[in-house]
Amino acid sequence: MLYKLNLEHILFLDIETVPQQQHFSDLDETSQQLWEQKTQYQRKDEFTPEEFYERAGIWAEFGKIVCISVGYFKTQGDLRTFRTTSFYGDETTILKEFKQLLTGYFSSVKHLLCAHNGKEFDFPYIARRMIISGINLPYKLDLFGKKPWEVPHLDTMELWKFGDYKHFTSLKLLAHVLGIPSPKEDMDGSMVKDVFYKENDIDRIINYCELDVVTTAQVFLRLRNEELLTDDEIKKV
Repeated sequence: MLYKLNLEHILFLDIETVPQQQHFSDLDETSQQLWEQKTQYQRKDEFTPEEFYERAGIWAEFGKIVCISVGYFKTQGDLRTFRTTSFYGDETTILKEFKQLLTGYFSSVKHLLCAHNGKEFDFPYIARRMIISGINLPYKLDLFGKKPWEVPHLDTMELWKFGDYKHFTSLKLLAHVLGIPSPKEDMDGSMVKDVFYKENDIDRIINYCELDVVTTAQVFLRLRNEELLTDDEIKKV
């Protein structure tokens, strides 16, 4: 089935998230209590709620999106390119601009969204933050009433599972075993919070996010047994 999909109909994406506030102490009392309750099972007796707040960015109720990067294929004759772009700044602005992209260029039935672990993280996170921000969900993220085969989402981690529900494989590991050249990243996901709040270096986060989008597209190509993208074919727009 993968072989039948038109690459130009797929929007590849990745998001970077951070806690809503830099410090646990910056939260109001109710939020602190709710965070303590929400993370009780994960923390057990190993971490206090304040110590565990470093990880708040992975929950949409306690985090926020600081960057959404996307990539898409364009083919003209024998010339193939993969174009990337990013949305960043105020979260509401990020979400509105991303929605405009979806509704303007990727809203047809033929269009699909693709991310690594997207079904468990990126897609629901974006949808939840849109609802919290008072933004009506675009068709591609509104899953209510859709049958499983009608959901317009692809997930490279799910494709790699081959039905094995308990199997988690990071994008970095999958790229490595598939022989995809490792991008020259100077950070990883655990560093995004400090790069955002302490270093105030959004450009570094954007670069990291876009590299993950390219890697996701490369994995997808390998799953179809197609030639990988070369550096010349990757264009930032």
